[in-house]
Amino acid sequence: MGLAARVAAATTTFALLAGGGYLVADTFDLVPGFLTNAPVAPPPAPFPTVPGATTGPGLAPGLPPLPADAPVPSATSVEELVADLVAEEDYLGPRVGVLVTDAATGQGIAGHAATTDLVPASTQKLLTAAAGLSRVGPDRTLDTTATLAGTTVTLVGGGDMMLAAGEGDPSKVNGRAGLGTLASQVAAAVEAAGLDAVTVRVDDTLFTGPSVAPSWDPANIDAGFVAPVTAIAVDVARRTDETYAPRFLDPSVAAARAFVTALEDAGVTVTGTVARGTPAEGATEVGRVSSAPLGDVIGYLLQTSDNTITEVVGRLVAIETGLSPSFQGATAAVLDAVGALGVDLTGAHLADCSGLGDGSQLSPRLLNELLLRMVDPASPVLRAAAVQLPLAGVSGTLHERFTVSDARGRVRAKTGSLPNVAGLAGTTVTSDGRLLVFAVLVDDFPDGNAWNARATIDRFVTRLTACGCS
Repeated sequence: MGLAARVAAATTTFALLAGGGYLVADTFDLVPGFLTNAPVAPPPAPFPTVPGATTGPGLAPGLPPLPADAPVPSATSVEELVADLVAEEDYLGPRVGVLVTDAATGQGIAGHAATTDLVPASTQKLLTAAAGLSRVGPDRTLDTTATLAGTTVTLVGGGDMMLAAGEGDPSKVNGRAGLGTLASQVAAAVEAAGLDAVTVRVDDTLFTGPSVAPSWDPANIDAGFVAPVTAIAVDVARRTDETYAPRFLDPSVAAARAFVTALEDAGVTVTGTVARGTPAEGATEVGRVSSAPLGDVIGYLLQTSDNTITEVVGRLVAIETGLSPSFQGATAAVLDAVGALGVDLTGAHLADCSGLGDGSQLSPRLLNELLLRMVDPASPVLRAAAVQLPLAGVSGTLHERFTVSDARGRVRAKTGSLPNVAGLAGTTVTSDGRLLVFAVLVDDFPDGNAWNARATIDRFVTRLTACGCS
């Protein structure tokens, strides 16, 4: 055998021996490879599967429905309660109107001077709320816009008098839309246009006529109970954060000045002074913010009894009805809308939409008729007002009343208060579970008896609520 052949044979033999050694090492897991003498692993568990969607349990009501067979209080028993109320002349004076009606049947149970026209004070807000919901609708928003033409930015009011000066807060009704939010949108447009500076105008022509009702006592304006009604304002034109703070005499210009501040904070240079003006022809919209839906706005005015916002809602009803958005047009539009609901308007007169002005006249019978429509299951839009009324001892203008009363949490009602005038109109659930509507109006109680008059009305409503008098 030659040398080359011997070398090749030796190499082959070495390779076989080496390969066999590697396989042995692989078998004992000493080197990487596919052979092993380890126990066979158990098969893997099956991949988990998600169970198919199934129908969940039915929703349970938070509160049980009122019993359909709850007894109606007897007329004799309720008449006694009414008689005791009217007899409190030392506290209530000689002019007392009251009516209690069964909600399910619409039948009057007992009353006194129920068709007499009396001063309603803020119970009148029930009419404006119903008109706003039925004519305008709960989903409508009030949009504040900004336009740009040349170097002029025009702030256009859409009826929102609850703007925030800074960023809007989606969790709030008063302050849902913000001028700071709008200013950020405008600043982006100004930068895109390459402008060095702008001037600002404000357009508040949506509403017409005087901004202050001739029927309002000037002292109420000075005290902050109401603001001039305009198409745009920040925080209902309050000068401070207090509920009854003094108001700006020109809410529109005050809002425009707040907008200028917001623009400057956003990096926009503003020259000149704010003035009124409408957008130039061909102006481009460069910003828009929207208020809370009207249903929430109406809930706000019912809970807080805000006079200014009530007047705004009245003007929106007028626009929807085709009348002038003024005090005169708004009151006419509200009455028209309430009449269209089937409420008898005999004797009704509105001096304004809020009940603050001198000259409004309504009867307990009219308020009962309207409340019956608000609680009617066939009118879900109006029920939004009924369930947003202040709750006795809990919320709104009733949060400090009925706090230790059987009526706490069972009465929802709109309050009314003016000099020598007190009123309460709403719903209650009796101890037997019967839903009643009621209205009490007093418009000539003796001087110095505001607290006594209110307490006397509250006592009557408490006794009515506690009545198991079937």
